[in-house]
Amino acid sequence: MKLDERVLASKGRWITVTFKKVDDSIRVLNGRLGVVKHLKGGQRTSNPDEYIILWDAKAKDYRNVYKSRIMSVKDQGVEYT
Repeated sequence: MKLDERVLASKGRWITVTFKKVDDSIRVLNGRLGVVKHLKGGQRTSNPDEYIILWDAKAKDYRNVYKSRIMSVKDQGVEYT
């Protein structure tokens, strides 16, 4: 299973995703999928084939993560690389 599929398979559980940002710095995000509480309306502007939208628990905001730049996923105590 690919790493982006692991993220999608988490189905709203808290996960840790390590990925490379566009500026090539490494970022660790603790968050989850499916958070809709803070949506303000409008339409998604990012391509769902390229990005996964996660709720960042630390920043308390949504983050777009490039699927191809995910380096590792930690789900239920198991880390996948």
